[in-house]
Amino acid sequence: MKIEPANGKTLLFGVGLGPGDPDYMTVRARDIIVTADRLVHFCKRGRRGNARVTADAIVAPDAAREIELAFPVTIEVPVEDEGYSGPISTFYDESAALLAAEMEAGRTIAVLCDGDPFFYGSFMHLWRRLAHRFPTEVVPGVTGMAGAWTRAQAPITWGDDIMTVLPGTLPEAELARRLADTDAAVIMKLGRNLPKVRRALEAAGLIDRAIYVERATMAEQVVARLGDKGDDEAPYFSMVLVPGEGRRL
Repeated sequence: MKIEPANGKTLLFGVGLGPGDPDYMTVRARDIIVTADRLVHFCKRGRRGNARVTADAIVAPDAAREIELAFPVTIEVPVEDEGYSGPISTFYDESAALLAAEMEAGRTIAVLCDGDPFFYGSFMHLWRRLAHRFPTEVVPGVTGMAGAWTRAQAPITWGDDIMTVLPGTLPEAELARRLADTDAAVIMKLGRNLPKVRRALEAAGLIDRAIYVERATMAEQVVARLGDKGDDEAPYFSMVLVPGEGRRL
């Protein structure tokens, strides 16, 4: 979404930086993070966010420009738990108020986003609170799943294949049903859900096609057949690919 302000000045940018390799940033993304008054990134308490690390290739840390938004809770609390939704909602309200104050002072804000801002992105929660109030531009980025299937050398769809993107947080039976009803799939939000995802893939008869990808395009990248993965550890930046097998010419 891009709103053209009367004075020609966009204040809020949601900037997709791609899956982790700085070479996958767009020219537009690079231009914005170099010139924005404030660089904003989400992170876990005590850590720098991955998007900010990606941006290190373009802009050095600068305390005068940085705004860190540290999540009050992350994977230690299940998403469906009230102990997650309440604090997270308050966190987004407070973060939006902080950024609004900056923009009311005329400063431009670049929110650095992993992958694409509008694909399972934290930025969307700020966008919903702020885009109707301030001139906004969203800069698309290469998604994590595109980085994953490229690095896995796994064409994901052929011909008329239908691809389904699934969160691993779904109930096991629902995962299995949806997997059985599609030609290709990407399963995200693994974490503690990986054992359940394995069982759903087995129930759908797809375990032999499943590819596990961790930290795609990053230095610590891991690509393996899911059936060969001997443990159930899955960090935040991981997913399972099920390539389609449709019409090949």
